[in-house]
Amino acid sequence: MKKEDQELFDQLKKLDTEQRNPNTKKIDVADSLQIARLINAEDKKVADEVEKKLPQIAQAIDMVKQAFDKGGRLIYAGAGTSGRLGILDAAECPPTFGSDPKQVVGLIAGGKDAVFEAQEGAEDYEINGRKALQEIDLESDDIICGLAASGRTPYVHGALKAAQEKGCNTIFVTTVPGNQIDIDIDVLIDVSVGPEVIMGSTRMKSATAQKMVLNMITTGANIRRGKVYENVMVDLQLSNQKLHERSKRIVMMFTDLDYEETDKLLQAADGHVKTALVMALGKLNKDEAQNKLNTHNGFIRKVLEEVRL
Repeated sequence: MKKEDQELFDQLKKLDTEQRNPNTKKIDVADSLQIARLINAEDKKVADEVEKKLPQIAQAIDMVKQAFDKGGRLIYAGAGTSGRLGILDAAECPPTFGSDPKQVVGLIAGGKDAVFEAQEGAEDYEINGRKALQEIDLESDDIICGLAASGRTPYVHGALKAAQEKGCNTIFVTTVPGNQIDIDIDVLIDVSVGPEVIMGSTRMKSATAQKMVLNMITTGANIRRGKVYENVMVDLQLSNQKLHERSKRIVMMFTDLDYEETDKLLQAADGHVKTALVMALGKLNKDEAQNKLNTHNGFIRKVLEEVRL
């Protein structure tokens, strides 16, 4: 056996995600309901493990919010399932928060083809992670968030090291304990989900944990940037008919306007829900509403507190 193969073998056999789960050793003879129960029982543990890392997640939220304020980007770098989760989160931010599609970027080992079909070996070299960041013109105000269930993926380590050399802040989301991580990170979010239902299948509990964390980071950062009023997303992009109708419902929810009046108001606000709400609730015209929102960094509540004094 080659030395590098022996080293990798020794690393993998120690990882929590590569251990056998004692609770599911008879899953191969279970019926369908038993299988569902076993998987569900393991999934229930994920949220409790995520809860243990809330202080670190809050640090990441603050860091990402500050980067966005300076015009920086959040760049996810991952392989396999982890990489796909980063791409998914990046794709969902613009329609949800009206953010620039370039503000959150998802990079995956093997490139776009790897989203749909595994690209063998693409994750095995740090240089590939470095090259991926070079291709998107990494800047020092950007934040790199590495995603690796095992914590050891070379592609991810390469991206994180390149980011540190550029002076970027770094976040690492993994599902093995921190003592199994051998790279320095500004914010380490190690959600120790334990052995998977099927040994090594990190698309299960590990993926669930990572998805929960990414939801919190981007949602939290956008809440802190005024993208939400009360608990409603008010900066959504009207990119399809469903979102057009949702925008009307949102305006009607906070005002006394009927459907037709709301439709006219949204047209007057150029389809921008946040502007429409400030126009209606603050009794302002479009230009006044937009100026107030700019003054208060997009926070509807702060605008209304001022105009209602």
